[in-house]
Amino acid sequence: MKGQGKKYKANREKVDSNKKYTLEEALAILDSFAKAKFDETVDIAVKLGIDAKQTDQTVRGSCGLPHGIGKKVRVAVFAKGDKVAEATQAGADVVGGDDLAEKIQGGFMDFDKVIATPDMMGVVGKLGKVLGPRGLMPNPKLGTVTMDVTKAVAEQKAGKVEFRIDKAAIVHAPVGKRSFGAQKLKDNILAIIDSINKAKPPASKGTYILGLAISSTMSPGLRVDVNSL
Repeated sequence: MKGQGKKYKANREKVDSNKKYTLEEALAILDSFAKAKFDETVDIAVKLGIDAKQTDQTVRGSCGLPHGIGKKVRVAVFAKGDKVAEATQAGADVVGGDDLAEKIQGGFMDFDKVIATPDMMGVVGKLGKVLGPRGLMPNPKLGTVTMDVTKAVAEQKAGKVEFRIDKAAIVHAPVGKRSFGAQKLKDNILAIIDSINKAKPPASKGTYILGLAISSTMSPGLRVDVNSL
């Protein structure tokens, strides 16, 4: 931990906590930080000017990142009939119906995303207490409840990111790995900012995006001037 502490302190000294950087400046500083022994995930935190307690001001959506998120995404699909073979051919890691639901009830969680055909939501609905808290419940608005299983699996495998506000009206989302480099990270960040803008609720008044911060797993955060986006 001593090594990591020294690295963090050295990285911290490169950041002016009173300054808001342009996106390009922030990514350049992030790229200059001492690296960890693994390929760190880069995340953004977007502060929104909405009242998260109001149900008509919920922000939720999904975004296909141009360069993915840099990790293997394991996909589980609830399907029956010919959709089982379709899901398997599309590259799903696990496919099933009642049998898969039983495995999950028994503790099986070897997947990152869940897709379901509409006719399987009766089965999936019973898993609400297991999948819900983990943000894994399929949702039509996110494209994870669909008859187009091939498209849904391909999108999730390519690195489709789901986002939603927390109680503090902040959206947290991964945007790739440090190894991506500044340009790919910038492309991914702009794509997700665009999706967040499109998800703006009609009830939202005033400035919508108030702030943006970027950080990697082991790095300090960098504040970005949203006017530079």
